[in-house]
Amino acid sequence: MPYVNLQITKGATKEQKSEIIRDITQSLVRVLGKKPEHTHIVIQEIADEDWGFEGMRTDEWKLKQKK
Repeated sequence: MPYVNLQITKGATKEQKSEIIRDITQSLVRVLGKKPEHTHIVIQEIADEDWGFEGMRTDEWKLKQKK
C-alpha cells in the first residue's frame, strides 16, 4: 500500500492538486506496478512563513525576489 506525503507551500488550486494526485498515482502504477485503489496521496500545505530555504522564510524570500 503506497503512501505518499507531499508537502507544498499554500496556493495550489483544487484542480492542480487533483492533477498531482493523478500523476503520482499513475507513476506508482507504471513504475512499481502498484494498484491505484491501494495508493494514498496526502497533500499538506505549509504556510510560506513556516517554510524556509536559502536561510530565510519563504515569505521573506518571495519579497526579496520582487525587488
